[in-house]
Amino acid sequence: MPAKRPHPPTVRLRRLAAELRRLRAEAGLTREDVTERTGINEATLYRIERSRARPQRRTLVGLLDTYQADEARRTDLLALRSGSNAQGWRQPYHAELPEEYTAYIGFEAEARTVRNYESLFVPGLAQTEQYATEVVRGVLPVASRKEVAQRVQARMERQAVLTGEHPLHLRAIVDEAALRRAVGGRDVMRGQARHLLELMAEPHVTFQVIPFERGAHAGMTGSFVHMDFPDADDPELVYLDTPAGDLFLESEPEVRRYKSLFEHLQAVALGPDDSAGLLARVAEE
Repeated sequence: MPAKRPHPPTVRLRRLAAELRRLRAEAGLTREDVTERTGINEATLYRIERSRARPQRRTLVGLLDTYQADEARRTDLLALRSGSNAQGWRQPYHAELPEEYTAYIGFEAEARTVRNYESLFVPGLAQTEQYATEVVRGVLPVASRKEVAQRVQARMERQAVLTGEHPLHLRAIVDEAALRRAVGGRDVMRGQARHLLELMAEPHVTFQVIPFERGAHAGMTGSFVHMDFPDADDPELVYLDTPAGDLFLESEPEVRRYKSLFEHLQAVALGPDDSAGLLARVAEE
């Protein structure tokens, strides 16, 4: 029997890890110091602080005692630990998807705002089922029919975050190349362009296009996603889908760099109204 794959970290587990790192820094202790005082294995402490492991309750209590955390902080972090495994978005077939992708789905489901720049694709949250199917088939040419269906189903389920009482705020920017590439043919692209126009009518969705005429721009190095979360204490996150594998960036300098890059691309792109005009022309063509 293959080993059971661990669940990817949740936002709550990441916040717990960040708080524990902060408490240790405030106490002026190294990991070696904590190991000497508590007996917690240094490798275990590293995994806890990098949100790769959920601490046992007694381990967390021992760390809070060592850091002399006040009562309010103790209550908050113990509550975070209790809910750190909650992943209501998971479906049985998600276990067959890549771990990094299921982690991304989980973070997206809990985010307040997603800022997504794409150079070659329509953002996943804005894709039609027909477009998504053709994209998955093209990007994963050796995938089985079942694998393609699972990927497309997951992508369609993800879009539920754009509906409901408190929908996700989507800020999307694409290069014009993403709209001009005939994924699936003219009918598929016409349907995709019309779907984007419908989404743009929603107050929580902003869509901008960087036209070819703008020439070279900073986004040509690759796509990225920046997320923030409803609780200001939850650390922001940047996701990169690269040929070498998926990356999650969490350090403040890295997050700040991509936030600045997104703002730069917003300034380079057409405004929402002009972007809608370009989309309408694409749909007509």
